[in-house]
Amino acid sequence: MSIADMEKIARKMVAPGKGILAADESSGTIKKRFDAIGVESTEGNRRDYRELMFRTPAMKEFISGVILYDETIWQDAADGTPLVKLIADAGAVPGIKVDEGTEALPSSPKELITKGLDGLSKRLPKYYERGARFAKWRAVIDIGEGIPSYNCIHANAHALARYAAMCQEQGIVPIVEPEVLMDGDHTLATAASVTDEVLHTVFDALHRQRVVLECIVLKPNMVVPGLKCPEQATPEQVARATVACLRRNVPAAVPGIFFLSGGMSDEAATANLNAMNALAQRQPWVLSFSYGRALQAAALNAWRGAAANKALAQKALLKRARLNGAARDGKYTAAMETA
Repeated sequence: MSIADMEKIARKMVAPGKGILAADESSGTIKKRFDAIGVESTEGNRRDYRELMFRTPAMKEFISGVILYDETIWQDAADGTPLVKLIADAGAVPGIKVDEGTEALPSSPKELITKGLDGLSKRLPKYYERGARFAKWRAVIDIGEGIPSYNCIHANAHALARYAAMCQEQGIVPIVEPEVLMDGDHTLATAASVTDEVLHTVFDALHRQRVVLECIVLKPNMVVPGLKCPEQATPEQVARATVACLRRNVPAAVPGIFFLSGGMSDEAATANLNAMNALAQRQPWVLSFSYGRALQAAALNAWRGAAANKALAQKALLKRARLNGAARDGKYTAAMETA
């Protein structure tokens, strides 16, 4: 795939009113979510749940791309249709999570480095052949006493840049995901300072690896206080802090920024995104959503593993997707939650 072809994929991902559905939960993560609703985490149940999502009307109206887990990209629906085809037929772009989780960072065991670069160049062509047109790699940066360290930020930035370069060599659009965690008791100002440093370092690394910025998508955290911070922030404060950080560090060549929801509630993730898009200041990139739990939680709770609840679950997913679609245009209001 040429640079021009990858640019077309990136532009499709930033389509008006749409965002990305993160359905790339690891086997361990989805087991925890299934355990919470009393559903056994079998391959068949995982397939049925994801098929339910991919056949929801929300796909055509509000979803531009879907991030898949390695298991899911190879699965077929109950009628034999590949799940990647369901996604493509709905007009969305199939994507794949390619990192292999995290491990302790050498010399700094309180911090993490993401695994998966070994063998990635051999895995990417197989994913492309299956239908994936973008990929995702997540780096985790924690805030705490004495951290993040210089080593942690630079090691993870370098890995993100190498991954992105490998993807583009194979014609795959990379989602670059540096996540500054919202755990802990740090303030909004501290979150902004760390996010500033992380994004600056990531884009320096991308430049050094000759990654074409027009053919990437950024998936960062919003700038929010730690969950244990006694002083939480309003959506307007989050919006101003986040956009200021992005404007200082993210080149205008990047077509879109798709926020992760982290530990935010469904409503907070939507309200914060809306506040950013409601700012009078015009931004050089699309600001959208790439949510997992913040899109799926209501649907998962409605489904509870019962085929009879399929329509109810799809309705719940459609509602959250519609509200986030409105937030993409700065038109969401809290009243929509109960409408």
